[in-house]
Amino acid sequence: MLLLAACGQSYEETKRLTTQQRREAAKKDSAALKVAVMPTLDCLPLFVAQHYNLYDTLRGGVRLKLYKAQMDCDTALERGRVEGMVTDLVRAVRIAKKGTKIRYVAATNAYWQLVSNRNSRVKQVKQLDDKMIAMTRYSVTDMLADAAIDSAKLDKDHVFKVQVNDVFVRVQMLQNNIMDVLCLTEPQATWARTMKNPVVLDTRDLGWQMGVIAFREKEMLRQARGKQLELFVKAYNQACDSINKYGVAHYREIINSRFKLKAELVDSLPKDLKFAHAKGPRQEDMERAEKWLTNGNNR
Repeated sequence: MLLLAACGQSYEETKRLTTQQRREAAKKDSAALKVAVMPTLDCLPLFVAQHYNLYDTLRGGVRLKLYKAQMDCDTALERGRVEGMVTDLVRAVRIAKKGTKIRYVAATNAYWQLVSNRNSRVKQVKQLDDKMIAMTRYSVTDMLADAAIDSAKLDKDHVFKVQVNDVFVRVQMLQNNIMDVLCLTEPQATWARTMKNPVVLDTRDLGWQMGVIAFREKEMLRQARGKQLELFVKAYNQACDSINKYGVAHYREIINSRFKLKAELVDSLPKDLKFAHAKGPRQEDMERAEKWLTNGNNR
């Protein structure tokens, strides 16, 4: 009986501690500034800042919530599970149109490429007729696919945009010859190019700068959150300076663990990649996203 009583006390104590630990974890998570990120290279400064504990000075700290699909980042922001996210202007503007006020903190160096499966023999946009393009609806990848179709004056009904949200699934579809063309950003685009898959169109050639870091305006109006954001930007800028000084390849371990890019492919990443300090997006890019969404693409 004493043994059973002791076991009972142990169980109750364990249960009480577990509940207390859960409450403490939830409290810490609530206090932290939470940012939704993707396994894409525009998020590298955030991961570098985390790796070197540059966020330690923030009140409550910063929690990076990793998602594999941009739509999951959007949902997390809209439902208040995170305060900020790394995204593109098309998605951010659409969220704002739906009623969630957005504060743009930084424009990122993200660019997107339309990469064709080498077996599909598509080397120019005019060859997209009767082909499938993997993209995400209501995003810069969707807009890029439309830009390619429009530039070649193709019938939109003859080019099939297929929604594939998970960036790793897109890579697998290319690897397994399931998709003709895919919209990719770094480092997935580098992997595709090293496999001799041609680039059909690049947002840089179009003069687009569509990557952004955005936060929920309502949360940022709170004094405590505003201070966290200020310190977040400081840490972000420090990380950008470090990457620019030492180069992207210097952080191969982070890239390998966070982005699932093999170590030998890190040296294939563009050598001229630079990360600018936090500054809002250009007005012309915001207008570009707004125009595309207004022209019947926000359904």
